[in-house]
Amino acid sequence: MTDRSERADASSAESAHQRAPGPVAAWPATEPRDIAVSSGQARLAVDLRGGNLRRLVVGEWDVLDGYPAGTIPSGRRGGVLVPWPNRLRDGRYVWQGSKLQLEVAAADVPTANHGLLSWQPWSELAAGDGTVTVGTVLEARPGYPFRLAVAVDYTLTPDQLSVTARVRNVGDQPAPVGVGMHPYLYVGAACDGDIGAAELSIPARTAADVVDGLPTGRRTPFDGAIGRIGDRALDIPLTDLIRDIDGWARLRLRGSTGELTLSVDEQWPWLQVYSGDTLPEGQRRRSLAVEPMTCPANALATGTDLLVLAPAAGWAGSWTLSWSAAGPADQPSSRSRRTSRAA
Repeated sequence: MTDRSERADASSAESAHQRAPGPVAAWPATEPRDIAVSSGQARLAVDLRGGNLRRLVVGEWDVLDGYPAGTIPSGRRGGVLVPWPNRLRDGRYVWQGSKLQLEVAAADVPTANHGLLSWQPWSELAAGDGTVTVGTVLEARPGYPFRLAVAVDYTLTPDQLSVTARVRNVGDQPAPVGVGMHPYLYVGAACDGDIGAAELSIPARTAADVVDGLPTGRRTPFDGAIGRIGDRALDIPLTDLIRDIDGWARLRLRGSTGELTLSVDEQWPWLQVYSGDTLPEGQRRRSLAVEPMTCPANALATGTDLLVLAPAAGWAGSWTLSWSAAGPADQPSSRSRRTSRAA
């Protein structure tokens, strides 16, 4: 039996051990969470969780409908969507004879959504005057046994943001890859539903029919001369993009704060346009998501426009967002002007 003195000695020794001086315990870095870039009146914040476009403001105009630092964005706003954009039915696909299973969003939402990078730490790779490059490595895992290096180059000028997404296969086997990005364009909505007052032109000839967000395989002609959006609910994958002589396709959205032009090069054959009807109250139909994509939803399963990168091979695609503020006569009054939620 241990007597009281032995117990006291043991307790004193343990306390002394806990108080003994030693090296400071190491912890992972928790800062910085954002990278800031500015040019003229334009200011960009890139979230190092996911590499996301967190905020883009020009003067007092939040050109992107972003989110406050440190919060979890709804609707994957600003996200980098790799190695697939949009949805994958049941999270299942077959690759070179192997059946692969990814995690699904929920039991009642049996799809794997928007890739694997949204919550992953990214790092700053390079920075200069008005430019920053961020990147991460997507490690092989159950459901996606491929290794990819991913980088995004952001270049800001007073009237344009230029974005180049890059993916490189750093594994030892061919990798199926889809790429997308998920900005929400904001042109002055003050209340839920106000995106209906905006005017929209989409450079696309063909829509992929969907059920529950997944393509049926059927395609229909599409007229992109939308005009005033009104009550129209949009959540459509679009292709056969109409390109200008330089090979770029240009979508235009105009509202009370000004006009935005989102342009994509030939590496992006798809656009997903979403009017935010299913977002939480207070965020619903206030902005328009315009998603450049290399492939539509479910492409890992169907193979539609899917990229296949051999070991050491890479892909890069660019898009731009430019803005033109409305004149004083067209500006909303200070009473109705949106107060930014992003900081």
